[in-house]
Amino acid sequence: MTSFSLSTYRREWFDGAAGARRDVLAGMVGTFALIPEVIAFSFVAGIDPEVGLFASFVIGIVIAVAGGRPAMISGAAGSVALVAAALVHAHGLPYLLAATVLAGLFQIVFGLIGLDVVMRFVSRSVRTGFVNALAILIFSAQVPQMLGVTWHSYAMIALGLAIIYLLPRLTTAIPSPLICIVVLTAIATAFPMSLPTIADLGRLPSSLPAFALPSVPAAWDTLVIVAPYALAMAAVGLLESMMTASVVDDLTETTSSKARECSGLGLANVAAGLFGGIAGCGMIGQTVGNIRYGGRGRLSTLVAGVFLLVVMVPLRPWVAQVPVAALVAIMIMVSISTFSWTSLRDLVRHPRVSGVVMLATVAVTVATHDLSAGVAVGVLLSGVFFAFKVTRLMDVAVDYDATADRRTYRVTGQIFFASADIFADRFDLRDTAAHVRIDLTHAHLWDVTAVGALEDIVARMRRHGIAVEVIGLNAASAILVDRHAPLVRDPAI
Repeated sequence: MTSFSLSTYRREWFDGAAGARRDVLAGMVGTFALIPEVIAFSFVAGIDPEVGLFASFVIGIVIAVAGGRPAMISGAAGSVALVAAALVHAHGLPYLLAATVLAGLFQIVFGLIGLDVVMRFVSRSVRTGFVNALAILIFSAQVPQMLGVTWHSYAMIALGLAIIYLLPRLTTAIPSPLICIVVLTAIATAFPMSLPTIADLGRLPSSLPAFALPSVPAAWDTLVIVAPYALAMAAVGLLESMMTASVVDDLTETTSSKARECSGLGLANVAAGLFGGIAGCGMIGQTVGNIRYGGRGRLSTLVAGVFLLVVMVPLRPWVAQVPVAALVAIMIMVSISTFSWTSLRDLVRHPRVSGVVMLATVAVTVATHDLSAGVAVGVLLSGVFFAFKVTRLMDVAVDYDATADRRTYRVTGQIFFASADIFADRFDLRDTAAHVRIDLTHAHLWDVTAVGALEDIVARMRRHGIAVEVIGLNAASAILVDRHAPLVRDPAI
């Protein structure tokens, strides 16, 4: 975790006029990238689009100030919406708002106790699979917008992509996605044609969000209902935010405070719930778009939130006329830039197990549309493969001293739950030697399973009249043995 520095924090807000300009423009691109997904995720959760949009506005402002990862855009996300859908369906929006506040409180606690350390167990292969799955999901989310439409939509999407990719060759003064939106909206206005617009995606906000406590009974039964959903929302949201923050760290070659991001997200979600919004988290597609177009500081995150409210309320009549084709073109660009194309080459170059972990993460995420499920499977596979690898490194060499009638078992490697049975199988429990020495100088006992295996070996040999001596225990292993298997070190027990 990076330490807090006031000068660093100030620099994260304003890094010169050029940096501020890039942050403002990139944040505006992030806003337009937010709109279609937030509206779509609102439908997934079974709530009005304005609930998701209000949440994204509030979360964007709070996380810009309190978060630990500059330039990361957070809002109402699909993974949280999937968890929230069942609660909304069973109990309604007020209970969702209460769960959102409670989820935020959980996240604040998680940040304070340093639960961000779980990211250390997420391997590079899992992160790559996460990114690739997100890219696929972002693209697949655009497919419904390209079905059942006239040729005008396809032409406008093609024109939008041409502007996005070709304009930077002429100038990068203004992000090409913004030019794409302006040009396509102007064309659609000047030459009326059959094109879906943002207004067709759902009801847009017509007023500012207002502070209000969730209208649920202040009773134990309410807590029993919302707590499981709140905990799930908190865990899924933190996982996605931590993964997104790690991706931004890699893209910008910087570090960030994951613990502060946990607590900051918690504060943002508490505020979102109190202003009538759903819980949210880091949104990797929009964040990658923000980074690609120059966003580096907290100002870009703030602009993405504030500008969302500006375009949704005061400029609502104009924004409603923006063709969906412009947003589809932007999100296709985001999906292409998000996907790690080098990972396809790495499938051949890297160890096979790394490729399996990456592909499994992608497959589960895409199949379930649940980022937490994909990452959980990837982490589990990484752990299993690592355990197998470490197990194969454990060895037991045996030699016999006929003069002393003593057999010595020299153990090397790591002994833990996955290798304990293999370790035990290397010993002849009915050894014919009068004396047996177990040398653990180059071994380490990691858990009670390993200690139990050693204790069982020693006890059985002694029952057969063999004098057993255990030597070479390092300090940590000796503590485990003395605590859980004292007879190993004291033959008199």
